Amino acid sequence: MRVNLKQTEGIFPMPVLMVATYNEDGSVNVMNAAWGTMQDRDKVALVLTETHKTVHNIKARRAFTISIADADHIVQADYFGVVSGNKEPNKFANSGLTAEKSTYVDAPVISEFPLCLECEFIEYQADATGCGVIGKVVNISANEKVLQDGKINMSLVNAIAFDPYTHGYYKIGERVGEAFHDGLQLKK
Repeated sequence: MRVNLKQTEGIFPMPVLMVATYNEDGSVNVMNAAWGTMQDRDKVALVLTETHKTVHNIKARRAFTISIADADHIVQADYFGVVSGNKEPNKFANSGLTAEKSTYVDAPVISEFPLCLECEFIEYQADATGCGVIGKVVNISANEKVLQDGKINMSLVNAIAFDPYTHGYYKIGERVGEAFHDGLQLKK
């Protein structure tokens, strides 16, 4: 039997994305965003309101990075979601993390997070059906410790997901099947 639930964000797991930009003074700003996805092979869409400091920075610098949050840095990832860059100018410094400038875009790469998408700003959609920030991915970089035979090993990334029903974070990592293969056993 199925049970109807109170409506909330219905797609689970939701990614825990660290969106990083530079502030006007060149300091690093990072926000936690669970509402983001790939829009195309080389484009991302982030549902962010214009009140976020991050959106202001993206529009001004025309660039941003998206890091995949991991279990080793859950405290910092959550901190970036509960503290506003509009109110706390030392937000990134308070995290204890480090950053380096992207070679490809005018945005910081957070050194401690395992994966980073470096993006050029394309547009901001603000109409009734718009989704916010759209960006073109121009480079993806990974910490070498999450690579195996030159490819990303997701079990080494220890990515986390957000559960909107209980407000919990969950580690993602166990491989349970082979995409584009396992379903072939049902093919007649």
